[in-house]
Amino acid sequence: MKPETGPETRSAALRSTGSGSGSGSAARTGESEPPSPGPATASFAEGNGEAGASAPNPVAPKPDVVAPESAVDPEPANAAGLPGPDRLHGDDSQEPAGTAAEGTGGEGVSKSGSAGPVARLVGLAAARPRVTRLIAAVVAGLLLYASFPPRTLWFLAPVGIALLTLAVRGTCRARGGFGFGFVAGLAFFLPLLPWTGIYVGPVPWIALSTVCAVYVGLFGVLTRWVATLPGWPLWVACVWSLTEWARSSFPFGGFPWGRLAFGQADGWYLPFAMLGGAPLVSFAVALTGTGLAALALGLLRRLRGEKGDSSEVAAVTVNSPRWGAVRLTSWNRIVAAAMLVAIVPLTGVILRTALPGPEDGNRPITVAAIQGSVPQLGLDFNAQRRAVLDNHVRRTEQLAADIAAGRAPQPDVVIWPENSSDIDPLRNADAAQEISQASKDVKAPILVGAVLVNDDRTTTNSVIVWNGDAGPGERHDKKIIQPFGEYLPYRNFFRHFSEYADRAGYFVPGTGDGVVHVQPAGGGAPVAIGVATCYEVVFDRAFEQAVTAGAQILTVPSNNATFGRSEMTYQQLAMSRVRAVEHGRAVVVSVTTGVSAMITADGTIQQRTVQFEPAALVARLPLRNNTTPATRLGPAPEAFLCILAAAATAAALIRRRARDQRER
Repeated sequence: MKPETGPETRSAALRSTGSGSGSGSAARTGESEPPSPGPATASFAEGNGEAGASAPNPVAPKPDVVAPESAVDPEPANAAGLPGPDRLHGDDSQEPAGTAAEGTGGEGVSKSGSAGPVARLVGLAAARPRVTRLIAAVVAGLLLYASFPPRTLWFLAPVGIALLTLAVRGTCRARGGFGFGFVAGLAFFLPLLPWTGIYVGPVPWIALSTVCAVYVGLFGVLTRWVATLPGWPLWVACVWSLTEWARSSFPFGGFPWGRLAFGQADGWYLPFAMLGGAPLVSFAVALTGTGLAALALGLLRRLRGEKGDSSEVAAVTVNSPRWGAVRLTSWNRIVAAAMLVAIVPLTGVILRTALPGPEDGNRPITVAAIQGSVPQLGLDFNAQRRAVLDNHVRRTEQLAADIAAGRAPQPDVVIWPENSSDIDPLRNADAAQEISQASKDVKAPILVGAVLVNDDRTTTNSVIVWNGDAGPGERHDKKIIQPFGEYLPYRNFFRHFSEYADRAGYFVPGTGDGVVHVQPAGGGAPVAIGVATCYEVVFDRAFEQAVTAGAQILTVPSNNATFGRSEMTYQQLAMSRVRAVEHGRAVVVSVTTGVSAMITADGTIQQRTVQFEPAALVARLPLRNNTTPATRLGPAPEAFLCILAAAATAAALIRRRARDQRER
């Protein structure tokens, strides 16, 4: 076939240089030239993200040929020199190819002897693309894990998202995006969730971590597609929100543990919870990370171009009579990415001034939280059920003695942890008598965490208002129960994989709005207390429903004895801090083994206990009736972000199909 030489061909060749569509300019003109090595030459197409293994275009464009922005200002979709997709399916042992375009006199070729350290690093990354991406994915996952409590390294989360985005963006095939994302997910969840297998072996821990990692793999696939769109940092951040929502919903009701928001209790992003809840906090962190990735790519492109790089990017920039416009566009993108990286967290800092003060509210009440501890840790913590109940009664009586001696203020209400009475006090007269006596001694009603046995022999995890001789009143039955712990789905199937399967409970979910009403010991109107028992606090809807129903103060009674001395209790405490800001309510955390805490509406820990020591906290906390935008909007912000992600994905796929049809 006779090669084409007209202006249309030259324009097509130029587009090929920027689009990375897999067919080079030499292929379009019927010519081919041997590549010469350069420090880094593989480039990504912002337009489609497909492989672009093409030889440089030997035909310089005419001055009157104006290529589209995506063609003349291609953006390498690689991390600090990560190779383009064309290298992903090639032989890793080959050196990266690249030549300066004809007409430059070889001025664009970097000599190996004069290449700087950055160029050498870029060349090394380009020579081993799979290994480079794999390392980036692992480091990304580890950074995300390191951003979670008990560490206060919240600022590592955006860096982790940036590295993850760079590792999966521009991969040649969908399976590449999934694979690198999946590896990052394993590096994140395996160290985050070992407490799930402390007493039952590694199988549940590894299985749960693997399932969670699948969603990060899905993020990798979707990122590969939406990163081809203009403004891709926004769409990639929306995709993260979509995959977080999916993991929080499926299967078996979802597992939201590890959402980016729950690592931000000490960070600048926390105030975003007031506007859009935990989903908006996660989105803000992800958007900063994707902006950081875009900034890194822009700076790398500028660095490679200014150093006289031999890539197609440099060739187009040098040869085009519109090179000034190209440079201006490049700097505009760099500035835009830098502004994004700066503005999002600084907005969080500014929003902190709008958070309520520790004493702001309608009227204060005095609340006590009891941490009675357990006789032993592990699955058999309740083997001595009476001892657990006795521990909490004893510590409450000590508080009563301190009150009588003037060493502690009189509480309006006392809150016990989840499972503080594993003996059903509605069926056991001795347990009921102990609780009633403790309430009379402390001269205040007690919220008792109890396991109630139903007529069909199933059980209910409940929090009961118990007021002296009047006995039990309103109660909250845990509505969101933990699969593989409080109940076992497909029990006959899963018992084949673990001898602990039959030790899972037979709990059933309750109903209601999550609010119990308590008459304060000091008098006044009844107080509406919103309850999220342990595992429920991780789900947005638990406290959202309670505050919407009128809760003025919140509590998280919990039992962490089955998770030993792990990081789990600190991770859960951070969730309670996020919920405090999200709904503008003080939160009382009462845990059998700690850490128990008093949290004000701005997310600050006012008091806290140490683990595994009996303790009592007493604090004066304000009741609040007004609601935050997050409470009023409910799930709407997350739904909006998910719709944006779905629309961006559809647009990217439609755009890709149209391009494929044009190339046929």
